[in-house]
Amino acid sequence: VQLQASGGGSVQAGGPLRLSCTTSRRTSRNNGMGWFRQAPGKEREFVASISWRGENTVYADSVKGRFTISRDNAKDMLYLQMNSLKPEDTAVYYCATARSSYSSTRMDQYVYWGQGTLVTVSS
Repeated sequence: VQLQASGGGSVQAGGPLRLSCTTSRRTSRNNGMGWFRQAPGKEREFVASISWRGENTVYADSVKGRFTISRDNAKDMLYLQMNSLKPEDTAVYYCATARSSYSSTRMDQYVYWGQGTLVTVSS
């Protein structure tokens, strides 16, 4: 297993949750990384991305101001801090490694994917 997402669970609307993604040097070294999500009956969508050094981050409009993506390259970890959660944030969240060192919103720019962790937000 090259990427392992964790931290999902059930939370009430307005609450926080922090996702983590364990990577390996082989899959994340010098690479941008991202979070995507897939709600029941919907297509997978972009959530947030971060460049290799962390100096560039991009967010989907739906999560901007509520979610924060970060990484710790020394620990080979990727994080997604989610605040002010809404029921529409309910989905399986996936972490992924990009083809390049840049951040990207496009799914086809990612080569390695984690298995996903379920986030359920109740109203």
